[in-house]
Amino acid sequence: MASQNTAPRRTASATATNPKLKSTASTMDGHAVTRRLQQELMQLMGAADLGISAFPQGDSLFSWIGTIKGVSGTVYEGLSYKLLLKFPSAYPFNAPTVTFETPCFHPNVDERGNICLDILKDKWSALYDVRTILLSIQSLLGEPNNESPLNGQAAGLWANQEEFKKLLLQKYNENANKK
Repeated sequence: MASQNTAPRRTASATATNPKLKSTASTMDGHAVTRRLQQELMQLMGAADLGISAFPQGDSLFSWIGTIKGVSGTVYEGLSYKLLLKFPSAYPFNAPTVTFETPCFHPNVDERGNICLDILKDKWSALYDVRTILLSIQSLLGEPNNESPLNGQAAGLWANQEEFKKLLLQKYNENANKK
């Protein structure tokens, strides 16, 4: 009798045939997502995590700008990257779309800023939050998955950290000079 204490769920057919129910369900979902994102923002602001931050972009809670800093002891140490996080209306049940706004030379990041990270794809869980995403991407910088590269050149150079860092800094500085 575990379902005894839970509210009955609306079926897809009920909401599809009744526009009023569909509108109410969508509004309720939107409010739940907004509450969840507000809660995550407050937790992130109160966290003492070094090198990560994120805030809503403009007035919408569904689009955030995040920042990650390269971890000490990696080739990314001292570098800072901006990310764009777009949250779907079904968040947290569907993963947000996360892309690098700052060009990032990395085996798991393509030239358009797309990221190959399992928790943003098939390993997504509603238990993950913005903090988890940012920490995972920050960790990925120093520990790429060369088995699944989006950038073959970066993956090929990764074994030679000295050469990788030289090209990384060259590309990073070229981008900084364009601004």
